[in-house]
Amino acid sequence: MPNWIAAIILGLVEGLTEFIPVSSTGHLLLTKEALGLTDPFWDTFIVMIQLGAILAVVAVYFQRLWKVLINLPSKDPSARRFAYSVLLAFIPSAVVGLLFHDFIKTVLFNPTIVCISLIVGGFALLALERWAPPARVMDSMKFNMKTALGVGLFQCLSIIPGVSRSGATIAGGLMLGVDKRAAAEFSFFLAIPTMVGAFVLDFWESREMLHGEALHLIAIGFVVSFVSGLFVVKRLVDFVGRFGFAPFAAWRILVGAGLVMMAVL
Repeated sequence: MPNWIAAIILGLVEGLTEFIPVSSTGHLLLTKEALGLTDPFWDTFIVMIQLGAILAVVAVYFQRLWKVLINLPSKDPSARRFAYSVLLAFIPSAVVGLLFHDFIKTVLFNPTIVCISLIVGGFALLALERWAPPARVMDSMKFNMKTALGVGLFQCLSIIPGVSRSGATIAGGLMLGVDKRAAAEFSFFLAIPTMVGAFVLDFWESREMLHGEALHLIAIGFVVSFVSGLFVVKRLVDFVGRFGFAPFAAWRILVGAGLVMMAVL
């Protein structure tokens, strides 16, 4: 298979799974294995094309984010509270990611861990759908600092491939009394500094291999992940409001269990 086709496929998988609680990294690793992509470059590719999906969030929520940005210098309390909540939620995973970056890429990036994480995470989502506490926080831009920090600590679980960054943050939000729609939206906003940080770190550490065809492939994956991510971001909040997270939980369990059975047989 030509590398550019593989880049399109991986870009599509990234954009369609980044913001839903099914683990984009897990699906990307499984897709990479299925396509027989053994070159270490593809691990870097997977991290770097996430920035394309993140730009989809910026595009969809541009007016709200821009309003916060222009109101920060005027000391608008609501703008500052939102900015501080996202920053506070971002810090725990940033620290963990820096400390365990090499361990994550060399040890945790394997299909067995992904499958187990998918199954366990699926059952966790089903449990939260049924037993989550009543929602007290209804607005994704009005988190208090305690709730923001709690969600940020839950995001640290997503260093394990297959757990899902969005799944961990949404699950944390639900456990802390956040409404489903607000939990999904805050997960979008928290993805911006988290994925930008991962992009910068991986770009710096892999800068020597980023030339020629590698840059072209990343550009292809970037564009595809942006377009497909745009589709998901525009529709996910309404979907969650109507159907909850049970469909995603079922998908995680089916994919994880199916792959385990294939490995055994």
